[in-house]
Amino acid sequence: MKIFPESDYNFKITGSEIEAIERLKRRTEFSKSLTSQITDKSFRGIIEENTFRIISSEIGKGAFCVLEGKVDNQNGHLNISINKAFQILLSIILCLPIVLLIADLISEKGRFSIMTILIVILIFIFIRFLFIELTFRRLSKISINKLSDILDIERIEKTRHNHKFVL
Repeated sequence: MKIFPESDYNFKITGSEIEAIERLKRRTEFSKSLTSQITDKSFRGIIEENTFRIISSEIGKGAFCVLEGKVDNQNGHLNISINKAFQILLSIILCLPIVLLIADLISEKGRFSIMTILIVILIFIFIRFLFIELTFRRLSKISINKLSDILDIERIEKTRHNHKFVL
């Protein structure tokens, strides 16, 4: 089951692929671990030839979104997803409504309360579709703007936004 949002973009850069990747390399601190650290660079991550896997270097919220992309000639593809560490943390938070349901079952001697089930569903929906989705959209937009500035992106268009459950 896929419960975390993900977005795909196609973009076109104004200059050459080599110049764009060189600018990105200058503004990216090399790091195999996608964690935030204080740095004067805009991003942290790995850039190999014409592909990259980076995060924003902002402390706290920068590591939330992982940007994976490839630049071919003047066209490129970008995938934005939630960092694995944050997926684990958010999965734990998403389990809290189930803990509430179990606690209610234990305290009510095994009787189901319709109100508790409704509250659990509403809490789950709130966490997933308001908290996680809005945070992802806001932080991914910030990262896209930074990347657009560095790569000198002329045009960017969303090709897919996955915010549904997939079994």
